[in-house]
Parts: sequence; C-alpha cells; structure tokens
Amino acid sequence: MKINVYTTHDKLTAMTQTLSERVIWRNVRLATLDPRYARPYGLLEDHVLLVRDGRIEAIVPEGDAPAGRSIDLGGRLLTPGLIDCHTHLVFGGSRAQEWEQRLNGVSYQTISANGGGINATVRATRESSEAELLALARQRLARLLCEGVTTLEIKSGYGLDLENERKMLRVIQQLAATHAVEISPTLLSAHATPPEYQGDPDGYIDLVCQTLLPALWEEGLFESVDAFCENVGFTPAQTERVYSTAQALGIPVKGHVEQLSSLGGAELVSRYKGLSADHIEYLTPEGVAAMSRSGTVAVLLPGAFYFLNETRRPPVELLREHQVPMAVATDYNPGTSPFASLHLAMNMACVKFGLTPEEAWAGVTRHAAQALGRQASHGQLAAGFVADFAIWDAAHPVEMVYEPGRSPLWQRVVRGEIV
Repeated sequence: MKINVYTTHDKLTAMTQTLSERVIWRNVRLATLDPRYARPYGLLEDHVLLVRDGRIEAIVPEGDAPAGRSIDLGGRLLTPGLIDCHTHLVFGGSRAQEWEQRLNGVSYQTISANGGGINATVRATRESSEAELLALARQRLARLLCEGVTTLEIKSGYGLDLENERKMLRVIQQLAATHAVEISPTLLSAHATPPEYQGDPDGYIDLVCQTLLPALWEEGLFESVDAFCENVGFTPAQTERVYSTAQALGIPVKGHVEQLSSLGGAELVSRYKGLSADHIEYLTPEGVAAMSRSGTVAVLLPGAFYFLNETRRPPVELLREHQVPMAVATDYNPGTSPFASLHLAMNMACVKFGLTPEEAWAGVTRHAAQALGRQASHGQLAAGFVADFAIWDAAHPVEMVYEPGRSPLWQRVVRGEIV
C-alpha cells in the first residue's frame, strides 16, 4: 500500500502501513533514552528513525537516510513509549470513604484490621461480573494511553480464590486483545488473606501454592508472580513459599516489600533473582546491596507514598551509589494510589524522592522495561527494539515531568503502527 509524506494530524491518524516495507520517520527530535549516548535523555538532532516489521531498524543521520517511504513529523519530539510497570488496574468498588478516615487520623493498618483496605476491594471485585470489571478497567486504561503509555503491567490480587483470580486475569487478557498496548499480567494472589481464611494465612498460602498458582499458570494467564511481604500482608517465610513454588515452574518473581516496615523482603526477592522490589521505603543497605548483586530493579511508587502521607522515602542516594536501576510507576489502585497518571508519578518521583527528570524518564522507559523482563526489546529507541514510541507536541522531555496535568501527546505508535 502506498505511503506518502504526511504532515498533519488528521492525515497521519488515517494512514495505514504495510509492515514489510521500511518507513522513515524524519524531521523529528529523538529522545532515545539510550545510555550509550552522552547527551541527556539520549537526545539526537538531525537524525531519522528507520522502522521495518514493527521494529526499529536503525537510527542514522538525516544525510545518510536511505530511500523509502517517509513520515514528516514537523520537528516534534519522539520518545520511547512509556511503560507503567506496576498497576492494579482491574478492580471493583471505591475506597473514597476509607481515604476520608485516613485524613481523620486512622492508620492504614487499623483500617485493614477492621475489614477495610485490600479486603474491601476483594469483596467488591468478587461481586462484580467480568463484563463490569472490563468496562471499568477500559476507562482507567484510556487515561494511561492518553499519556503515551504503550506497555503496562496489571496485577490480579483482588479475587483471592481460583474463580475470581481467573476472572481478573481474563479481564486483563481481554484488555490486551482489544487495545493497542502490550500488557504484562502478574499473579498477585498473595496480596492479602481473604475473609474465608482469616486467622489461617498459612492455609491460604497452601491454596495459592497448591492450586491457584499452578492452575492459572497452566492456563497461560500470567507471566510473573508477585507477593505482598509486609506486616499487614505475608511474612517472609510465607512469601518464600510462593517464590519457591514459582521458581519450580520457571516463573519470574517480584515483590511488594519494605513499604511500611523492614522485613528483609528485598533480600528475599533478590535471592530468587526477582525482577523487581517495589515500594522499598524501608529498604536497608543490606537490601540495596542484595538488589545490586541480583540485578533486581527498584520500583519507586511515589503516588502511594504521597497518598498515605508517608515520611520515610526510599534510599535513592544509596540506590544510585550501588547502580541499582530505578523504575517509576503509578501503582494505580483504589486504596493507596488512585492516580492513573504516569506523568504525575514522574513529577512526584522528582519532588518527593529527589530523582532528576532524566532519571524519572529512564524510570518509565528502559528501567521499567527491565522490571518487566523486557530490557532487550522495549524502553529505548535503538536498533532491534520494538517500534513502540510516543510523539509529542513538546520541545523537551522535561515538559511532561514539569506539568503533569497537561499531556502534549500527539500520537502513539505501537509496533510501528499509528494508533
């Protein structure tokens, strides 16, 4: 099919491409986020991006561009597509009243002990049909896509039995099938002890390890396993049972760890070569060193830190010193981070945690890709990488971090296709 040079938004969005032919994206400023380039953000001027078969073929100087179909981007900024590597996008119900309780001084731990917290969402999710959950999740996903997200992770964890965890994972599967976005589904059955197992968390972990995890893995419904290792979640010993079961099946693991206390969760995740340790406000020097040795990514979740009005921030300086990759994610969920905005998370990571805007950008591109095990194919503009990118009506990447309430997104491109 013929592809001409397009310069207007309407024409560009109406265009289709034949994947087998090369497409040259030109008249563009590239923020590659490739650390091999010395310039901040891997910025390149006067270069073109060559795409073929849904992947980046090469980045070359404008003067060296080969012949081929081209798309003129009018001097716009082009970055890798954003990656939200930690979300709880599928759930039923609302916890707005719980938030009001916290504003009146009731702790998250107390609310959880009184049947609120995660279990309040479990009840609402169990009562919701698959169609209802899908409709709600589509609305939330749309808000992320409008900010240039092309890949995201979504966890289960509000079903907490075989039927309802399967229901959540099927909703995630349907989202991936009906939207131009890559979704990494995570099994988080070890999120909380459900009401029917109250007082018997070990019995529930038996169910997770013996039934939920192997059955849902056999059905091909997820690609990694998460667990909430915390005083209001599961002990390190219980968490290790989940990780050991996953490891025996060859499934990568990750963990909600050191959010409210220090239990050694980061060291546990690292011992299993985990993809990521998430939250980590109470991360110790020993945990940082363990993560550095294992290549485990630190996923910073400033939305939850802000929403819970926490005061202890992750040890960012120590993570830098040990060269632990730092990802940034929304942690979108109904109880502790109801923010479907990766731009806001980037801004908060800078203001609350002390990241630079460039570190925040790395956190939602190449480091987020690593947290999902996709560092060889996603998160950078580089030869061989998947052609997922975002095109912005912006002069510089810092604009998206500086002003999170306004998205200057012009177009998303997923696997070389304009969407």
